[in-house]
Amino acid sequence: MDLVIRDARVIDGTGAPAFRADVVVSEGRIVRLSPEGEPRPSGPRTSTVDADGLALAPGFIDMHAHSDLAVLRDPEHTAKVAQGVTLEVLGQDGLSYAPVDETTLAAIREAITGWNGDGSDIDFDWRTVGGYLDRIDRQGTAVNAAYLIPQGSVRMLAMGWDDRPATADELATMKRLVAEGMAQGAVGMSSGLTYTPGMYASDAELTELCRVVAAYDGYYCPHHRSYGAGALEAYTEMVALTREAGCALHLAHATMNFGVNRGRAPELLALLDEALAHGADITLDTYPYTPGCTTLAAMLPSWANEGGPEATLARLADPATAARIRHVMEVEGADGCHGVPIEWDTIEISGVSHDALADHVGRTVAQSAALRGEEPWETALRLLTEDRLGSTILQHVGHEENVRAIMRHRVHTGGSDGILQGAKPHPRAYGTFPQYLGRYVRELGVLSLEECVAHLTGRPAARLRLPDRGVVREGYVADLVLFDPERVAATATFAEPRSLPAGIPYVFVAGQPVIEEGRRTDALPGRAIRRTE
Repeated sequence: MDLVIRDARVIDGTGAPAFRADVVVSEGRIVRLSPEGEPRPSGPRTSTVDADGLALAPGFIDMHAHSDLAVLRDPEHTAKVAQGVTLEVLGQDGLSYAPVDETTLAAIREAITGWNGDGSDIDFDWRTVGGYLDRIDRQGTAVNAAYLIPQGSVRMLAMGWDDRPATADELATMKRLVAEGMAQGAVGMSSGLTYTPGMYASDAELTELCRVVAAYDGYYCPHHRSYGAGALEAYTEMVALTREAGCALHLAHATMNFGVNRGRAPELLALLDEALAHGADITLDTYPYTPGCTTLAAMLPSWANEGGPEATLARLADPATAARIRHVMEVEGADGCHGVPIEWDTIEISGVSHDALADHVGRTVAQSAALRGEEPWETALRLLTEDRLGSTILQHVGHEENVRAIMRHRVHTGGSDGILQGAKPHPRAYGTFPQYLGRYVRELGVLSLEECVAHLTGRPAARLRLPDRGVVREGYVADLVLFDPERVAATATFAEPRSLPAGIPYVFVAGQPVIEEGRRTDALPGRAIRRTE
């Protein structure tokens, strides 16, 4: 059945001024835009939605999502579709579930339990990038999904968890794995350069892998080596590395956090502007909140994580080694904490894997320690060991002025960095896109509505090299969202992080309603979006 969306205020994703039109959809694509005043389409096989002046935009593209298992575990995926998200980019931060073998799959499942759960409810019937994408297609999901080859997983597959340079043969293996993943449909490669084992890669090694990505017209998406004491140096490193490789660069969750970076966003933007002026191909994504989110184990120094989760737990169980880890974290500043001494009153536990530890959730490590009459390190050590590195945290170290400055930049896109695990996940997992539209457009005026929609749709589609998505245009795929600019808002909070947004009554994926009159339908029209398409 054809679909007609009548009297919509079309915000087309290009940044151009909005216009009134009827939008006709047939067989999953936009087939006609009828501007105000033209005869209205109708017919016996037409379903009609009266937009009544609601804004109609392309579906939002989440450029940084951690739904790698969530799209399989819960294909309805209400957390994202309720926000108007119609495409997510998975495989982030250098660690995900393809490519793998039996050994690395087990290690990765344990290492990123805090991001995605332990996977005990998932049938891991794939080992390659293509196999994972095929699994999404077979099962069906509410949203479309693109995938980045995780460089840490690739390194693990080629040479384990060792902190050493790759041999020529190991580098050749990594390059082959990246080429295979790109040929199977990945859109690029990610890294987690504060996470093991990806962080052990030298710039020379990363440059060689980026050359492979560039040969397939993909992009490199690094979680770079520091968002704290060495943030600007880390951004500079990634710009130089990708320019040497001739590879497009997309900076993941491009924040300037910790006290050392308060008010320094203009320095980052000046660095990017200079590179762009000299021909660099750069984009970035951010989430519209100040706190970050990761795992407690990610705060450890990298040497403590060498060898994988079991080796880490053994080090934590040794009193002398644990004392050394504590000193590095609290005095020197671990590389896992971006070179900044950890402040336990900024580390809030957002989720645990073992129910016996649930009373820590919603408290900072410092608060939990005070309740127990112990040092914060003792509490952190207990969580790390008893939860087997599975605890997730919120890290309250961001700065609002930096958030606003970066989101205004002309290469900015939106990414939730949403981790759906834990009793109290970061509200960005449920609120990022309405937060942009409600708080930063309507309430604060940081961006105009047309600018913001372009940041969330047309610009990320261009980065992903999608020829027929991200814009409301005839012939394009009908991934669309209808929202009320006067009501749209994130209702997810740090206290109630799973609350669904307001003011988004309709979301369509390939022309099928996945949100209809504010309620989730049972449609699963999403599919894997492969680079070659």
